[in-house]
Amino acid sequence: MLAETKQADVQSIFSRYPDKRSAIMPLLHLAQQEYGWVTPEAIDEVAALCEVDPTLVSQLAGFYTMYRESPKGKYWLQVCTDFPCALRGAEAFYKELLAHLGIQDGETTPDGMFTVEHVMCLAACDKAPMLQCNFHFVENLDMDKMKALLAQWRDEAATSSGK
Repeated sequence: MLAETKQADVQSIFSRYPDKRSAIMPLLHLAQQEYGWVTPEAIDEVAALCEVDPTLVSQLAGFYTMYRESPKGKYWLQVCTDFPCALRGAEAFYKELLAHLGIQDGETTPDGMFTVEHVMCLAACDKAPMLQCNFHFVENLDMDKMKALLAQWRDEAATSSGK
């Protein structure tokens, strides 16, 4: 539980907010860091810590795309396919990326490396096709650049795991 395993972090978060409700989002980030995603148990933990109904915490986690509501791959790729980006080729890019990885929208590759989802807006229309990988923007993409990035991320993952 966060209250025990991340006690100093929880206290630090609460020290910044006079109203416990205001700490919900930072605590959700902490839970996601700790568990890899916002688990149903994490929703209950954050609600208890903030002394609010779990439904409120669940609604916030569900509204914001920055929270993972299910397990994701090591690299969570969110591709903007909103209309302005689609005009710049994002929709075709997204379909080609899914085909290259052999998965469907929202799925994770069998090796657990990549989860790919489309999102409605990442506020970088002029740099489409673009994506957000683990909350970092990668812009002006084409499939050659994307394939190089996928290989780079696979290499980094292999290096960090000692393989």
